[in-house]
Amino acid sequence: MKFPTKIPNRKTKCKSAKTSNSSNLNESLDILRLDPSLSLPDTKIPQYQRAAADSVMALLRELGRGYQALCSYNCREAINILTSLPPQHYNTGWVLTHIGRAYFELAEYTQAERLFSEVRRIESYRVEGMEIYSTTLWHLQKDVALSALSKDLTDMDKNCPEAWCVAGNCFSLQREHDIAIKFFQRAIQVDPGFAYAYTLLGHEFVLTEELDRALACFRNAIRVNNRHYNAWYGLGMIYYKQEKFNLAEIHFKKALSINPQSSVLLCHIGVVQHALKKSDAALETLNRAIGIDPKNPLCKFHRASILFANDKYKAALQELEELKQIVPKESLVYFLIGKVYKKLGQTHLALMNFSWAMDLDPKGANNQIKEAIDKRYLPEDEGETGTDQCSGHELSASSGSRLVVAS
Repeated sequence: MKFPTKIPNRKTKCKSAKTSNSSNLNESLDILRLDPSLSLPDTKIPQYQRAAADSVMALLRELGRGYQALCSYNCREAINILTSLPPQHYNTGWVLTHIGRAYFELAEYTQAERLFSEVRRIESYRVEGMEIYSTTLWHLQKDVALSALSKDLTDMDKNCPEAWCVAGNCFSLQREHDIAIKFFQRAIQVDPGFAYAYTLLGHEFVLTEELDRALACFRNAIRVNNRHYNAWYGLGMIYYKQEKFNLAEIHFKKALSINPQSSVLLCHIGVVQHALKKSDAALETLNRAIGIDPKNPLCKFHRASILFANDKYKAALQELEELKQIVPKESLVYFLIGKVYKKLGQTHLALMNFSWAMDLDPKGANNQIKEAIDKRYLPEDEGETGTDQCSGHELSASSGSRLVVAS
């Protein structure tokens, strides 16, 4: 008879496996002790590797400083930091896009357009930041370039909110506000967390006089991003249109606390302060705004208007003559100069400036200063002449001027 072979004891086998594993671990630890170069804390990094790591960290540090300055709206500082990068890093889409954003925040739209077009040349696939580029083209009234950008982006990716924002800006420039509203709503549908789409939609509702829906859009933008100062500005603008000047001042100041370097926001605060009968404070605020941006025509125009309303005709005339050098084709400047000359009793000069204003803009629709000029600035006399009435074209210019925010 054959007897079955003896089955080995399972406990013995497991025990032997454990002992073999522990012995292998001990051998590995012994190897590490014998070769200290394998131990991470004691590793001696070669000099060239250390230099490469230091240069990478220095580059990342500079990029971080530039981005932080841009998020804090220190735009000049951000531009200086990012433009000082080496050429191989400067000529990249990320860096040029953020420099373009900085120039846009400074309302230097020509420089911003130049940088964004360079981004499109070197990285035609880039979508990030193109919504700011489209608003740049909107301000510069370049409809052909905006149409081409819209087609490229919507053909490339229909699931990104930037593409639909560009399309909405394109139709907004063509004054097709209903179609623009649909595209901005599509951008929100694609990405409900895209705050800039809410803001652009709010501006379109303002243009169509749907102020309640505009308020809801701006509040949604703030809900998504509490530091989206453009939405705070939009709320202030609506409250100003509704003549709720105290609320308008609160919201404009909230926007200014986020972006303290904005001369446009300071200008709006000055206008609201004048509406609240705080003319001295308004002039001081406008002086601060002009100190930040001496060539901002909007600030100089409002300062001249407030001086005119306070019967300081000589100072207003001097301000307007300086403004005429900055925007020589702005009809409203000549119109206000005519009002000043009329108050000074120089009728022939008043009539001459009124006719210049009518020649530049007969319908009163194409104003470079895209701000509503409140009629309280220009008190009409009881006995207006026929020429004065003809020259007094509609004084409410487009209130859809857009501020933008770096995300």
